[in-house]
Formats: sequence, C-alpha cells, structure tokens
Amino acid sequence: MSSINDLVDRVERLLVRHEELKRTNTLLEQQVQALTLERDSLRSRLAAARGRIDALLDRLPLEAADLLEGNDGSEATDSRKTGA
Repeated sequence: MSSINDLVDRVERLLVRHEELKRTNTLLEQQVQALTLERDSLRSRLAAARGRIDALLDRLPLEAADLLEGNDGSEATDSRKTGA
C-alpha cells in the first residue's frame, strides 16, 4: 500500500510542476510577443531615421558633402556629381 501512496504523491507533485511550467511558459510567450513588438517598432523607427538622414544628406550642398566624405573635390566620386 505504501508504494501506491508514494505513486500518488509523485503524480500530485508532477501535476503541480506541470501547472507551474504552463504558467511559466505563458509568461515567457507574453515576453517574447512584447519583445517582438518592441523590436519591430525599433526597426521601423530606425528605417524612418535613416530615411530622414538620407534626405538631409541629399539636401547638403556638394561642397559640404565633399568635406564630410573627405574628398578634395578633384574626383567625381559622388553619385550626385556623376548623375548616377
């Protein structure tokens, strides 16, 4: 009879552990979802910022762009100079 009681105890502990793991899994799934949303938002913000920076760079005068790029102005390496 003792072995049956031991078995019952083990099964009850397993059930409790199973419920704990289910709760933990649910919390982890929620964290993954929140982090995925945050990642997607950050990617979107980064893309928007890159677009704004590119637009600002396109508005710079060619001389200022040459200085920023470190060119001495003797070569037409800038796509805006070559029309490429």
